Amino acid sequence: MKTALVTGSARGIGRAICEELARSGVAQNVVVCDVKKEWCDETVAALRAIEGVKAESLALDVSDEASVVAGVAEAAKLFGSLDIVVNNAGVTRDDLLVRMTAEKWDTVLDINLKGAFLVTREAGKIMMRARSGSIVNIASVVGLMGNAGQANYSASKGGLIALTKTTARELGGRGVRANAVAPGFIDSKMTEVLPDAVKQQMLSVIPMKKFGKVEDVAKAVAFLASDNAAYVTGQVISVNGGMLMP
Repeated sequence: MKTALVTGSARGIGRAICEELARSGVAQNVVVCDVKKEWCDETVAALRAIEGVKAESLALDVSDEASVVAGVAEAAKLFGSLDIVVNNAGVTRDDLLVRMTAEKWDTVLDINLKGAFLVTREAGKIMMRARSGSIVNIASVVGLMGNAGQANYSASKGGLIALTKTTARELGGRGVRANAVAPGFIDSKMTEVLPDAVKQQMLSVIPMKKFGKVEDVAKAVAFLASDNAAYVTGQVISVNGGMLMP
């Protein structure tokens, strides 16, 4: 019986990841985490409707060290283990580099990168003692290629990729794997409000000529978290429709 903790999982990609981990049998116990516990209620209810799956919610502010230390410890106690961690929590505060405030920079880096570091550090201690575990970080295509107007977001996701590889090197000897998924443009509330002209410009650089779905990201995460990826660590799987081909 494996237990998964997914940050930022009340909705969107995070919720899809929780549901895929549960439906695929990769995790039988799922801890749904977000800044406010009540935000997680719908996701928890959907998970509990899946046969054989147990789910609990947890308030977790990944940018706050005390919250992470207490939250990860509580997650491990809920089901007696912590086998899978998905660092999905993230925000954007877009602006051109020369106009970007230090506050916008700090907010994005604190949540997207520092948050993943804190969760990985605390979960890593538990997994190292168990000599088993899988950590999956949700990066982004812009962490690999950059993007105008997203200096803070690109830097946070590029840093997350570097953190993933360092984690893999440090924890691999104790049976803990670390990988990342780098989504491209995913059909979501963020993209559905964009003007048609902007959408068409985005689609023009995607060979598959369509946006990805949250389920596409979730399935990649489930693979990396599963025993099917037992010899995969320190890798970045791009889910971008061919937008970037390194």
